[in-house]
Amino acid sequence: MRQVYILWLRQLRKYFRSKSRIIGAIGQPLLFLLALGYGIGSVFKQAGQGDYIQFLVPGVIVQTILFASIFWGINVIFDRLWGFLKEMMVAPASRLKIFLGSVLGGATTAVLQGILVLVISFFLGFRPYSIPMLGVALIVICLIAIAVTSLGAGLGSVIDNIPGFQAINQFLIFPLYFLSSALYPLDSAPPVLRFIGNINPISYAVDALRATLINQSHFGLAKDFLVLGVIVVVLVAFGVDRFRRIEV
Repeated sequence: MRQVYILWLRQLRKYFRSKSRIIGAIGQPLLFLLALGYGIGSVFKQAGQGDYIQFLVPGVIVQTILFASIFWGINVIFDRLWGFLKEMMVAPASRLKIFLGSVLGGATTAVLQGILVLVISFFLGFRPYSIPMLGVALIVICLIAIAVTSLGAGLGSVIDNIPGFQAINQFLIFPLYFLSSALYPLDSAPPVLRFIGNINPISYAVDALRATLINQSHFGLAKDFLVLGVIVVVLVAFGVDRFRRIEV
C-alpha cells in the first residue's frame, strides 16, 4: 500500500503548491451562490419554495466536486505526454495500485474543494439542519468524488489530447449537471425535465446532500445511497479497466 500512499501524497502536494488552483476552484461556485442565490432567491421565496440559498448550496457543492473530479483526468494526459506515467508503469507497482493512488489523491482534492465551498456558504447565510448529519454529508461527498474522479481517469486513459478531453467533458458533464435537480426542484419542473432529472445520477447525488444538509429529499436518502453505491462501483470498474489498457 506504500505505492498507493505515495501517489496519493503526490496529488495533494501538487494541489497545495498551486494557490491559484485553489482560488480558481472556488471562483465559479462562489459566482453561482452570489448570482443565483441572491438573484433568483427572491423569486424562489415569492413562489413559496423557501430560502433559495439553503436549496442551492448542496447543488453548488456537487458542482464543485463534479468539475474538480472530472478534470483531474487531465493529469493522466499530462503524465502521459511528459513521460511520467511511463516511468510509473515500469516501477514495481501494479497498474491497479497506480490507479488507486492517483484517483484517491484526485478525489481528496475534490473533497477539500467541496468542504471549502460549504464553509464559505456559512458566511452567505447557509445553515445545516443538523450538525451530526454533516458526517453523513461528508460520506456523500467522498462517494461523489471517488466516482467522478474514476470516470475522469478512465476518460483520460482513452483520450490522448487535452482539447478532446475538454470537449468530451463539456458534452457529458454540463448536460448532466444542468439537467439534474441541482438548480431547481424536480417537483415543480416540467414533465420532460422531471423525467430527465429522475434518471440523471447527478440528481441522486444532489438529493443525498440535500437530505443530509437541509433535511429535504425528493427520492429518499436510502434510494440516494443505493444509486450512489451503484455509480461508484460502475465508474471505478470503468476507470480500472481503461487504465489497465492505457498505452504509454
